[in-house]
Amino acid sequence: MVVNLKTKRQLVSRILGVGLDRVKFDPTYLDDVADAITRDNIRSLITANVIEIKPIKGTSKGRAHFKKAQRKKRGTKHGSRKGSRGARVGKKEVYVKRIRAMRHQLKVSKARKEIPNESYWNLYKQVNGNQVRNLAHLRSLIAEVRSKK
Repeated sequence: MVVNLKTKRQLVSRILGVGLDRVKFDPTYLDDVADAITRDNIRSLITANVIEIKPIKGTSKGRAHFKKAQRKKRGTKHGSRKGSRGARVGKKEVYVKRIRAMRHQLKVSKARKEIPNESYWNLYKQVNGNQVRNLAHLRSLIAEVRSKK
């Protein structure tokens, strides 16, 4: 005998906050599911693994990764480039990457006890104020602080 379990499915989805398609009933216990009326009955069936929730199906990124790799390979040499370096990679992206790298270096140096807290903040402010050119410059400043210690 086929039982219409649409309302039970809706109840389960409301209790657990999942979509209707993710609710799965164990076919051997369909009578128990049909008899379950209250939310407590449903919860007990969930703990007994009579009602299961299917995992989320995501969109596979495999093909997208492959296409990106292909695009990266093709036409990146000097003859194919149109526009300056600043047109291909924005100034802001370059700046953000540089600042993040320098802040990470400072964090690591502080964690290794290479520089004291006061010097850390002085250098941090210099990095923020664009007084430090790049990572190499920062490393030389850290070396100076270490030699003064």
